[in-house]
Amino acid sequence: MSLQSGLDAFKIGRYQEAIELLEEFSRNSVDETSPGYLNAQMWLLKAYQATGEIEKACDLCQQLISSDNLEVRSWAEKAYPTLPQALKTPSRKIEKSERAPTAGVQLAMKGVGGSLALASGVTLTLLFGMVFVLGLALVFIVNSDAPVNGLAIALAIAVIFNLAAFFLSPFLMDLTQSWLYHTRWVDITEVENLSPETARVIRRVCQQKKLKIPRLGIIDDENPTAFTYGSLPNSARLVVSHGLFTYLDDDEIATVYAHELGHIVHWDFAVMTVASTLVQICYLIYITARNLGRGGGDSKIKDAAQTAALAAYVFYFIGTYLVLYLSRTREYFADHFAAETTGNPNGLSRALVKIAYGILEEGSRTKEPSRLIEGTRALGIYDHKAAASTGTAYRIASDPQKIGRVFLWDMFNPWGWWMELNSTHPLTGKRVRALSTYAEQLGLATEFDMGRVIGEGKTLNKSKLYGSFFLDVILYGAETIGFAAGLIIGAILWSSSRNPGLMLGLPLIGLGLGVAIKALIMFPSYSQAPETDILTLMSDPYASPLRGRPAKLQGTLIGRGDSGYKFGSDLKIQDRSGMLYLHYASRFGPIGNFLFGMKRVESLIGESVGAVGWFRRGVAPWMDLSQLNSESGTIVNSYHRFWSFVFGGGSIILGVVITLFMTGR
Repeated sequence: MSLQSGLDAFKIGRYQEAIELLEEFSRNSVDETSPGYLNAQMWLLKAYQATGEIEKACDLCQQLISSDNLEVRSWAEKAYPTLPQALKTPSRKIEKSERAPTAGVQLAMKGVGGSLALASGVTLTLLFGMVFVLGLALVFIVNSDAPVNGLAIALAIAVIFNLAAFFLSPFLMDLTQSWLYHTRWVDITEVENLSPETARVIRRVCQQKKLKIPRLGIIDDENPTAFTYGSLPNSARLVVSHGLFTYLDDDEIATVYAHELGHIVHWDFAVMTVASTLVQICYLIYITARNLGRGGGDSKIKDAAQTAALAAYVFYFIGTYLVLYLSRTREYFADHFAAETTGNPNGLSRALVKIAYGILEEGSRTKEPSRLIEGTRALGIYDHKAAASTGTAYRIASDPQKIGRVFLWDMFNPWGWWMELNSTHPLTGKRVRALSTYAEQLGLATEFDMGRVIGEGKTLNKSKLYGSFFLDVILYGAETIGFAAGLIIGAILWSSSRNPGLMLGLPLIGLGLGVAIKALIMFPSYSQAPETDILTLMSDPYASPLRGRPAKLQGTLIGRGDSGYKFGSDLKIQDRSGMLYLHYASRFGPIGNFLFGMKRVESLIGESVGAVGWFRRGVAPWMDLSQLNSESGTIVNSYHRFWSFVFGGGSIILGVVITLFMTGR
């Protein structure tokens, strides 16, 4: 059996076949010091890691570290820290908290997540109203001589669109799933072979709620995720990736399935299907009205179309945030359903953390972000954007409290609330906190020692948290504020001097000052940046998306950070504590970013580097890169501050020139 056969199987994702081929090749090799044998051993280690056989991967990695071949030994030493179990001694295995002896105990939500019925009702009512009004407006515009007929047509359009969206979207999703992810539709017995408790939960819930067993799908992808879609409970689809069975234990898998069943029981999966479609209809109406307004013909019709386009865009904007709010609310209720159904809220807490860890691990093994995780972000049980901090903590933490500390930002930093407005899911810390209250109601110890974490959160410096936040919100709009202030001052001075240069120049000066001030806050001096690690940065409860924290990291570049973009200029760095995105900015702007991504990024991947930049924390943490130094001597400079100061300084200079020129006239 040839070595190439094993490599080919690995490269197309057939990891088990690759293991068999590589093991057979290794057994048949006469010389264990030959390049072919050593190459097979290195790929075999990767295959073990891909299938979750971590003990075998660790044992093989230790053998390679003892190799007489310097290149192999160096490679193995770099690979060892990336192995999950290599970072944990047996004593560091996190013990599971208890679960309730019986399932089905009713649990009070105590105000968690608001009201699902209210959120669904308000969202659908407003969205239906928006679509109807916009459809009516368009019909009136193009058929203004017959308003009664226009009303009837508008009503018919709204009803037909929404009925079609409701009943056809699941079938369209089926086609999309098959094409993009090659979903396998399986019987419950296959799920039972993979997770016996899951099958029991599915049967029990469906029997109690008088539902048909959902159509069950499995996607052969090791990124752990799960999602539900459809139009009616008895025709719902419940799909998971194989990674769920790789990274989670049996009881944890069962809680994830129970969470997805909660979406079906609550009908919120159908509500989301309709609501998302209605938002898109608003956008389509905006495009249609905008095009009508730009065309020729009656000026009154064009004016009306432009007004309708503006209204449609406003409705689209509002509708998007309504759907996001509904999406977050339904996740809380699905978590609650899972906790009640399984009696195991701690299991779901662990599942959420392990899913984050799995996403992080799989991301560290590939150069490109997962199409599955990106494409199912809104549907999935977990927002992959939030995986880095939680997954990093789980990777190395010997103490559940250390994992819990990364939740401080989610629960207590006001930026967490602000960023959550644009998220499809509640922040992980808030979900785990809610699940801990259910554990307390069941008389169980809480996972990740959330009581102590919450106690620590109450001791945080509130003036530092909120004082910086309110100031930073203002600074976020510094350019707009500067421009408006310049415009107002210019108008006041113009009223007395009638100098048009003041009206034109001062707003540009104000804009430039705003940009410069914001840049100074965002990019402070990094000359004294401390050496640190990724977990320490992510555990900072005061971190901000605006105020960059200067930091130095040592790690390995493991891939690109741009989703699905083969010429992306952003990078992923990994150290012993976790993975972080590095955001690059060329001095030549977007063209420079493209050329850097096309010509230089590929050669940097796999290199050990030192990175200096500004750490920021939003839903996803990242670092704006200033300088990168590779072990091969390559130096990469990034110019985030450069463009801010060029634009700000250029605006100030232009404003001064205009003011002086117009004054001289």
